[in-house]
Amino acid sequence: MTAYLIRRIAQALVVLLLVTVIIFVMLHELPGGTARAVLGERATNDAIAQFNAQHGLDNPLPLQYWNWLSETLQGNLGFSYKQNETVSQLLSERLPKTALLAGLSVMLALVIAIPLGFLQALRRNKPIDYVLTGAAFIFYSTPAFWLALVLITLFAIHWHVFPAQAPQGSVSNILSQPSGLVLPVATITLVSVAFYSRYVRSSTLENLMQDYVRTARAKGASTSRIAVRHVLRNALVPVVTLVGLSLPFVFAGTLISEQIFNYPGMGLLFYNAAVARDYPVLLGVTLVVGTATVVGSLLADLCYALLDPRVRYVKS
Repeated sequence: MTAYLIRRIAQALVVLLLVTVIIFVMLHELPGGTARAVLGERATNDAIAQFNAQHGLDNPLPLQYWNWLSETLQGNLGFSYKQNETVSQLLSERLPKTALLAGLSVMLALVIAIPLGFLQALRRNKPIDYVLTGAAFIFYSTPAFWLALVLITLFAIHWHVFPAQAPQGSVSNILSQPSGLVLPVATITLVSVAFYSRYVRSSTLENLMQDYVRTARAKGASTSRIAVRHVLRNALVPVVTLVGLSLPFVFAGTLISEQIFNYPGMGLLFYNAAVARDYPVLLGVTLVVGTATVVGSLLADLCYALLDPRVRYVKS
């Protein structure tokens, strides 16, 4: 187990390093550059050259990346010239808010999706299966921004049930206004439920056809006992991996929800940085999301042994 953990951590670090290289190169290939974004479109060539020399942007790209990586390893993620703050400070302010939004959405989605997917598998090809499958396809194919606008139109404009704008301020201020979280959380949850429930249904159907289910039935075990005591636990194993790997998908949902509902999280920070060409912030957010993805994948692998005792990690 220890050898496997060390190997997986090493692989995660390599993947994260490659992600930073790709994003760093892509951002520096965008037209305009940092100097133009900071100084404005009317900046002279001399001013741009002076800015690049002052901040090391005239160095070869590999050297720029090495300087950025060295500073990052020391905890310095750069400085946002647009917001006049360090990237670390911006991320420390926004990350807890996005974690709150994403955490509530994913937990609520799983609480809803697991029973629905399980029910669909147990009632395969029955009317309830067709109805839930159709609803899942509708929400899964619905763009998140359009769903958010529909929810705002119905619940904020027509019915005046929930506010159209998310709460502002610190995490404590946001939690003190739970009604403002309903629509942003609902937007991500509805799309995620459709996503997760299909995998729960598929995994449950696969387990229902296994030999251990037929053996349990032959011994006289009831359908409910087989489903709850045996099938459910095994069916959740692939879902654990799905949750770990779906973090970029969840972040994409939070980005859209935060922008539409003006929620002060990392998604809105990333959107504003992309519009303003604030490259240090884009790199910082990408690094955080990439780290969360590889950590989520690693934790998902380790959770296998908790859900399925047959899983053992051996040195290959």
